[in-house]
Amino acid sequence: MTLYIFLGRYDLSAKNSADDITRFFVVGDWGGLPFLPYETPSENAVAKAMGKLGTELNTSFQLALGDNFYFDGVRSANDPRFEHTFEHVFSATSLQTPWYVLAGNHDHLGNVSAQIQYGKTSKRWIFPDYFYTFSLWQSDKQKKLIDFIMIDTVILCGGTNLSDWEHAPLEGPEKPHVAEIYWQWIEEQLQQSTAPYLIVSGHYPIYSVAEHGPTQCLVDRLRPLLHQYKATTYLCGHDHNLQHLVDDMNETHLNYFVVGAANFISNNHDHAKDVPPNSSKFFWAGSIVFGGFGLIEVNNVQMNFSFIDRSEKTLYQTTMIPRF
Repeated sequence: MTLYIFLGRYDLSAKNSADDITRFFVVGDWGGLPFLPYETPSENAVAKAMGKLGTELNTSFQLALGDNFYFDGVRSANDPRFEHTFEHVFSATSLQTPWYVLAGNHDHLGNVSAQIQYGKTSKRWIFPDYFYTFSLWQSDKQKKLIDFIMIDTVILCGGTNLSDWEHAPLEGPEKPHVAEIYWQWIEEQLQQSTAPYLIVSGHYPIYSVAEHGPTQCLVDRLRPLLHQYKATTYLCGHDHNLQHLVDDMNETHLNYFVVGAANFISNNHDHAKDVPPNSSKFFWAGSIVFGGFGLIEVNNVQMNFSFIDRSEKTLYQTTMIPRF
């Protein structure tokens, strides 16, 4: 496995819109079905809402937070699932913009390297490796606005088979020496970030009140690093609902967003007592045919995060400010 650091090739410039705000979507656990019709009502509803809202808001790109293909990933870069579950569903003109992709546990049950390979022929599927970075630059291209760090939490924490990730705690990484190399890489990227906003994205949650709950490996290893280097937020999926949690540590404040409601919906609070007291600020799990996703709107003054449902209704919104 090769370590890649992509800090230039896939960089973006902020759109010079009338209000000087760049907007992009966050969507997780959207991966359809492995049999006809290869999609779910929620996935279709989310895709339609994103497409319509993307046109209205002139969105720039998407973050895709894993579990891209239920239930066992893909087998090759030519797997028809790319067409059936992705291209055919997220077909709106406004969504023909970059999709920055990472892998979830269901993707690891298949061939993640095939998803990476698909990015070499797709015009919008950006997935250069299991771990990578990119940046959003301000419209004058003189200063970064956001640094993004995309990570593979399965490689870091385990979960390469069904029995592992369905039952907490995870048993640990399959290759501990590889995980340690990536932990070092993550800290290096955090330390090097100079952007006013720093977004780290993975599949497993650090904190969640729902079915899978907190990921102890990430609580122990990633959470302290995010606070130490003053990350703006950690984005994830895995639990099939929408959540906002906050956490304070060493006089730093961190926002966690679980965005896993684009395909299946689960109204579960099994781990409500396993997160820090008063940390859960929002939870949503609509009916089985109602999907949800995230929208980030950002300029050099503030970053707004909104949860949106399939009717394009804003369910919840919160604001974050630059790190410095």
